[in-house]
Amino acid sequence: MRCRSTLAAGAALLITSAASGADLPAKVAAPIQYVRVCSTEGAGFFYVPGTDSCLRISGRVRADYRYVEPFERGADAIGFRARERLNIDHRTMTSFGLLRTYLRFEIDQNSGAFNGPGTFSTNAKIQEAFVQFGGLTAGRVTSFFTDPNLPAPNFADLRFDDPSNADVALLAYTFSFGNGLSATLSLENGLGRRVNNDLDFPLFGEGAVVPTFAPIGFTYGGARVPDLVANLRYTGSAGGAQIAGALHQIRDVTSGLTTVNGVTVPVLNPITGLPNPPFADTTYGFAASLNAYANLPWLGTGDQAWVSATYTDGAVGYINAGQSTSIGAPASGNGTIGAGPLQLAFSDAFVDPFTGDFKTNKAYGIAGGVSHKWTPTIETNVFGSWMQFDAPGSARYVVPVSAATVASGTAGTVTGLVDFNEYIVGANTIWRPVSGLQFGIEAVHTTVDPRGRVAIPLTNAEGQPTGLFKRTGSEGAWESRLRIQRDF
Repeated sequence: MRCRSTLAAGAALLITSAASGADLPAKVAAPIQYVRVCSTEGAGFFYVPGTDSCLRISGRVRADYRYVEPFERGADAIGFRARERLNIDHRTMTSFGLLRTYLRFEIDQNSGAFNGPGTFSTNAKIQEAFVQFGGLTAGRVTSFFTDPNLPAPNFADLRFDDPSNADVALLAYTFSFGNGLSATLSLENGLGRRVNNDLDFPLFGEGAVVPTFAPIGFTYGGARVPDLVANLRYTGSAGGAQIAGALHQIRDVTSGLTTVNGVTVPVLNPITGLPNPPFADTTYGFAASLNAYANLPWLGTGDQAWVSATYTDGAVGYINAGQSTSIGAPASGNGTIGAGPLQLAFSDAFVDPFTGDFKTNKAYGIAGGVSHKWTPTIETNVFGSWMQFDAPGSARYVVPVSAATVASGTAGTVTGLVDFNEYIVGANTIWRPVSGLQFGIEAVHTTVDPRGRVAIPLTNAEGQPTGLFKRTGSEGAWESRLRIQRDF
């Protein structure tokens, strides 16, 4: 009897405890936050969990193999390049418009024909880093002088402001008028646009006390104002066009001194016999361009054509993105363009030996190309460029007669800042077997024509000057490139 009472009491206690436990709050698991696709910003964007911001992480791995026609025993005919790129694109829509932060980090290793004879280098750099807020752009991004929409898939450099080489630090504001029309005013870092040459010509004649009449080189001084760039751009379904202009400051540190036979001497004015001023003061160069591209559906689906025309006066860095180019020869200093053994000086300006004042040099040209898709995965691009460098007459002089110049056959030839034409023609074929992967092969020929016979220095097997010279006219060089690239 007592046992039954005990069991009944225990059961009643269990029921009461269960009833009391049902009144207690249950512990709820944290909700799982899934990554949501941000379709409003395009493919690859997703919402950052817990925010209304969209993020896209992408990248690229590129392998380039380059062959350059050698003209010296010390020159590398082959070059290897490996490049990695990481892009981070963060976007938030605000009541003021789109707030965008973008970062592009690159690191590459270059050797041989990509770097210099027998050398290699590893370069890590912030290629782009900018903030956009409404119409404001601040940071490092493609210059607003160039048109980033140009469909120019050339591997080698052409003579125009190539979007792939024209990243610069800037502060800009873009006014959007609707229907694809916009205008931008930009303050840009002009240091990368400087093109200079010390104009150290060793053909002044034996035992000369002062140099024979010759253009005077200068050293760029500290920048006082940024480059001012403006553009007007239209983008539509059938193509687009842009006109742009830039103002560039030229300011020297010293120009009234030169070195003759290892001795620093003042530059004497050939008219007055007095030393020229130590400084040539400050002047300004400018550049203007017209870019356009169009779809060619009558030629084939996805086919396009593009053209870029540029005129510069004292700002030649705007026709070649501030880069010097030497095809088929060891890497040269800034302010040279050439092919094979012919390396010609060019610069924004020089100092007139008669007046001691700056004189600016002109450069102008046109580049363009056509792209044709044979199939959805195979395309061929044909492209080219022409550039002319035009210096005032006082930038050139005739090599004086001396025992050395007579023996080398260079007496009476022209040197200094020589006018020249440069012609580049090339083609490539690109195969994209799967999305994001491409195999490309390209061939390019460059010709540099000084429009007459010029004297150029000879070098030894190591590429060092020998003190001897030779006469030459136009020169040409071939290069080819194999590219394997994966974008993700």
